[in-house]
Amino acid sequence: MSGAAKLGRRAAGIWAALAALLLATLGAFAAASGERAGTAAGRTPKPVLVIEKGERCVEDTAYMRRNHMKLLLHHRDDTVHKGIRTEKHSLQNCINCHASSKNNSVLGSDENFCQSCHTYAAVKLDCWDCHSSKPKQQAATAAAAVAKAPVSAGGKQ
Repeated sequence: MSGAAKLGRRAAGIWAALAALLLATLGAFAAASGERAGTAAGRTPKPVLVIEKGERCVEDTAYMRRNHMKLLLHHRDDTVHKGIRTEKHSLQNCINCHASSKNNSVLGSDENFCQSCHTYAAVKLDCWDCHSSKPKQQAATAAAAVAKAPVSAGGKQ
């Protein structure tokens, strides 16, 4: 084989190696771009779970994630139908520990405990159609403030 032929084969091998490297780089870039696009667009943010008070929940975290609604319904049935009112699984105690210090509520934004998880899970929250989302003492203070507020003669201010 002549020197020119050897040089030609060597150049072809170098170009083939460069082409393979370029394709691998482009493939890796495309995969990385796709991953970033998938996480940035169209994904629901993870819930924000900030426990403001208390050292620990009345049950372990995994159990509460799976069963909190069953516990609340059972507690509701015992209270409403049987007149048994306890504190361990009461909604009010959940609110007392999980209400945000920012707005003193479990609702109001996706940074609040209940709303954050329910938004993530796409589960409608209807507890608050009847119950206050604020701790009992805060809700009572707010109700008292409304009751004391002066009302103008026309009913509007």
